[in-house]
This record gives sequence, structure tokens and C-alpha cells, in this order.
Amino acid sequence: MTRQELFSNIQKKKSFLCVGLDSDVTLIPEHLFDEEDPIFEFNKAIIDATADLCVAYKPNLAFYESLGSTGWDALDRTVSYLRDHYPDQFIIADAKRGDIGNTSALYARSFFSSLDFDAVTVAPYMGEDSVTPFLGYEGKWVILLALTSNKGAADFQFKKDAETQTALFEQVLRSSQNWGNTENMMYVVGATQARMLADVRSIAPEHFLLVPGVGAQGGSLQEVAEYGFNEHCGLLVNSSRQIIYASSGLDFAKAARKEAEKLQTEMKSLLKQRQLL
Repeated sequence: MTRQELFSNIQKKKSFLCVGLDSDVTLIPEHLFDEEDPIFEFNKAIIDATADLCVAYKPNLAFYESLGSTGWDALDRTVSYLRDHYPDQFIIADAKRGDIGNTSALYARSFFSSLDFDAVTVAPYMGEDSVTPFLGYEGKWVILLALTSNKGAADFQFKKDAETQTALFEQVLRSSQNWGNTENMMYVVGATQARMLADVRSIAPEHFLLVPGVGAQGGSLQEVAEYGFNEHCGLLVNSSRQIIYASSGLDFAKAARKEAEKLQTEMKSLLKQRQLL
């Protein structure tokens, strides 16, 4: 998917919502365990209920890998279902991979060839040669961890170079733009760091940003839009638990849609305010 195709879908749906499929086998509704593949049935119901309100889905790989082969099967079925029924969706593997050489190349092959994701999250700590194997697939994206929402982000990401007084996350943003471009690289910036989006935008004004942390983690959508919008919207805002676990009963999909609608309505208003529709 190209940058323009993604932006066009944002305009069509009046939404820059990404739904996180953090599908925890201990949290999905009990009645689904009557099904042969409970995780897939959960994902399918959430997707069918929300696909017209969002432009992306982001399965968190840990929730699938923890189940062994059954989890991988559910993930594969989920991606295939999206491709077959909702081909306009941008599908992100939240995998946070980071290695070098053949290992990195094989990670890229698994997510882009075998599983047919559009994008994968990658940790930049090992440098350029850990990222470039993911950039060799036309129409596919690397989403590089830049500025995260967790408390431990302060351990390294805000540490400043003694000579230049540049924070590590700023160095990541600057250096990585020599590896990829606005058509194949995005950045993760946590919603709880919304005010720092201005700093991010001063370094990477044109790139798309994947912004987790709105909803259950307390991030403000209005602040994210205020500091993060660019002329192509430039944002994919993820919400996981607030949407997919809105109910644990038979009405879980209906409840998920209601939560997604709230966010989409707010996103529509924000897009109109910035004359992006």
C-alpha cells in the first residue's frame, strides 16, 4: 500500500483509527471457546464490526506466539480474512523485531511474504543493517520504534549526547531517514508523549506516525492530532483494549463497534478542522 492510498482511505472513511488485535485467550468471551478456533472467531467478529470505521489493524504478535502453533494459525487466518474481505485495510505486525543479517532477512520474509502483512514494527537499536532487509519489499513498510509510552522510555530514549545535546530518540529519527523514506518507513510515537510530537514533527515532518496509547493508556486524541497532523494526516492512532474488550458478553462485537464509533466520530471532526477532508 502506498502513502497516497493510505491517505485516500483515511479521507474516504474519515478516520485514522488502527484497531489493535491484542487478542488474549484469557480475556475473550467464554462462549467463543465452543468454536474450533476461538481467537480467530474473536478477531473475525471484531473486524466485521469495525472495518468500516478504521483504516488499519495491528495484531500484537505476543498474544499469538504465546499459544504456539494454534496461535500462529489464528494469526494466519486473521490476515487472510482481512485480505479476502477487507482488502483496503493496512495490516501491521506488531512484532518489534530487531536483529541482523540472515535473521533479519528471514523475519522480513516471514511477515511480508509468508503472512502478507503491510508493515512490521522494528527496533532500531542494532542500527541500519538490522532494518534494511525489511525495506527491500515494494509496497511494504517498516515502523521504527522512536518514542514509546512506557515508563522505561526515560532509561534510554531521552538520554542526550554529551556533545550535541541530542536525545537518543532524535538521533534515531535523523539517522533512519537515510535508510528509508516517507513511502516505506513510519515511526512509533506513544500517545502519552503527545506534546513531544512537535519535536518529532520538526525532524520527520512528512512521515506517517503510528501512535499507540489512546484510550486505556490515557493518551489524548486531541493532543495527538494537534501536534502530530501533517498535510497527509500522517497519523495512525491505535486503540486496542478500549475497543476489543468493551464487553465480555455475547454483545462484545456490538460493544466494540460502539467504542470504535466514538473514536471515528472524534477523528472525523479533527480531520475537518484541519481541512484534510
